[in-house]
Amino acid sequence: MMNNFTKSIAAAFSGSAKAFFSFPAVIGCALGFSVVTLVRIYLDWPMQEPYNFLFNCLHWALALGAIAGMASITWVRSRYDTNRTFLMANGGALLLALVAFLLLYFFGADKEVVPEIRYPVISVLAEARMTVAMVVAFLLFIIFAGYPKERSDFAKSFFMTHKAFFIALIYGVVLFGGTSGVARAVQALLYTGMSSKVYMVIGTLAGFIAFTIFVGYFPSFRKGEQDEHWEVAQKQPRFIEVLFGFIMVPILLALTVVLLLWAGKTAMSGMGASFILLSGIASAYAGYGLWLYFMVTHHETGLAKFYRKAYPIAALVILAFEAWALVVQLGKTGLQTVEYWFAIVWIVMVGAAFLLLLMKQRSYLIIILIICGFAVASVLPAVGYHALPVSAQTQRLENLLTEQGMLENNQISPAVGELPRETRESITDAIYFLAYSRDARLPEWLDKNITDGTIFKKQLGFEPVWPQAEDPFWNGGDYLNMSLSLPGGPVDISDYQWAINMQQEYSKVNTPVPLMTDRGTYQILWRMQQPQGKPSFKVTLDEQVVLESDMNDYIDQLTEKFPPGGQAQYKPTREDMTLLLESDELEAMLVFRYIDITLNVREDTINYWFDLDAIYLREKPVEN
Repeated sequence: MMNNFTKSIAAAFSGSAKAFFSFPAVIGCALGFSVVTLVRIYLDWPMQEPYNFLFNCLHWALALGAIAGMASITWVRSRYDTNRTFLMANGGALLLALVAFLLLYFFGADKEVVPEIRYPVISVLAEARMTVAMVVAFLLFIIFAGYPKERSDFAKSFFMTHKAFFIALIYGVVLFGGTSGVARAVQALLYTGMSSKVYMVIGTLAGFIAFTIFVGYFPSFRKGEQDEHWEVAQKQPRFIEVLFGFIMVPILLALTVVLLLWAGKTAMSGMGASFILLSGIASAYAGYGLWLYFMVTHHETGLAKFYRKAYPIAALVILAFEAWALVVQLGKTGLQTVEYWFAIVWIVMVGAAFLLLLMKQRSYLIIILIICGFAVASVLPAVGYHALPVSAQTQRLENLLTEQGMLENNQISPAVGELPRETRESITDAIYFLAYSRDARLPEWLDKNITDGTIFKKQLGFEPVWPQAEDPFWNGGDYLNMSLSLPGGPVDISDYQWAINMQQEYSKVNTPVPLMTDRGTYQILWRMQQPQGKPSFKVTLDEQVVLESDMNDYIDQLTEKFPPGGQAQYKPTREDMTLLLESDELEAMLVFRYIDITLNVREDTINYWFDLDAIYLREKPVEN
């Protein structure tokens, strides 16, 4: 037993060493990724900030080069296996990393960065495109690793990749945990001044070694070579067969029954849940179901065979009702980002279900290529997630404004009279979606800053009106909320001697702030009691309480003037956000930056959040 365990460890690390020769470009990119990470660890943030954009570009490019290298090297090794093609595959991966870096560095910066950011950052769209490129490259690697068909197929390669990942993950976690424990012992016993960066370095090195173990676990893909490890790597252990066939398959079948019952209920009584919930459940079911279908491809148990027959049919039935939900949602809000992604998932999964039903295992390659195609399309100009919903919402907003006579000659004019609430909700929804869309081309007549301050009301003639949120786990009627923010403006503190900035610690025991005067040392304590944040204020002098407030009167005053649930947004004055307290010894003025009080009607509880800006104090003269 011990001998087999030792052999397994030796095989894992020998595979790690073999990876340097089998996938040199891949390991080179991974090594470069680790070196960049170590440099970032060494540089503190003020020193690193000017180079942060450069480092991020390098990280993305090297990650893509590593994954693309796995695909290209596997392709040439399994199909051609000549020194020339091997060099071309490695060189191609390195060239791709270089091209990706240059594109990111010169064209990938976010053009909408906030003014406070002094240096460029990579745009979300550029990161999305890099992510899609890596996903496509990784799926191609799995396809190429399933060749030739006499020894492998996509399902076996798919499982082998998972197996390699979790084996590498276990080794990496153990390696990090063990070496971190040694470092912690050194820090505690020998060198207490050791920097926390040591653990970051350990994590980086452990991650690099784990990646080499992952790459090295795969068999030799060289054409014509009979690698004995191939069969071992592709074989599912008995516990995996039990896990998939007798635990995960029944769980998914049970979920299938629930969703089919929901489909029947929907057919009789209509939609009863929010679109966000439905789309999330359907997407998770379809994706998890397809993944499990791949995993049990070669299982011969009765449950596995039944699942392979039932899943495509059940998926088509469930997705048909989800199409109805999508159509209803599009009628309410038009195409937005959530609807866009669900539409892509729906198209892909319907296509996959039909292909599985008609072609079974022979359809795997087509399904993966469809997934890759739609992934690429989702980040392209005009049809990508950043462009198509914006075009749809622009057209929706233009139609709404034109119908109300509010858009003429590419200029918005305020509404004449009161618009129906539904119309105001739709206009608000479309405007805010467009205003907060990044990497998008907006119409000339829409001010990008329309959501700032009073610009919205000035241009449209009414305040923003929000539709009731669809949240399946939150019933707005159960909560009554009151939120107040300190308005801008000066505070007269000429009558006070000290301004106290409290270190707010929202825990059971808060730390008092000392104030030394000729009379002694005051201890000023501001507490936010747990679990509901009930505030209190107390000042002591030589352990004697000289000023104290449980805040109840102030809270009553606020809730009377600003009833929770009364308005979406209150506009308090500076006086409303100020509390004056007085005793024989002291006068105090507490100024609050933000106050939030929420009543949970169902559970009959109140939660408080008082963000204290400053405390101003004055000692009263001593009476003779």
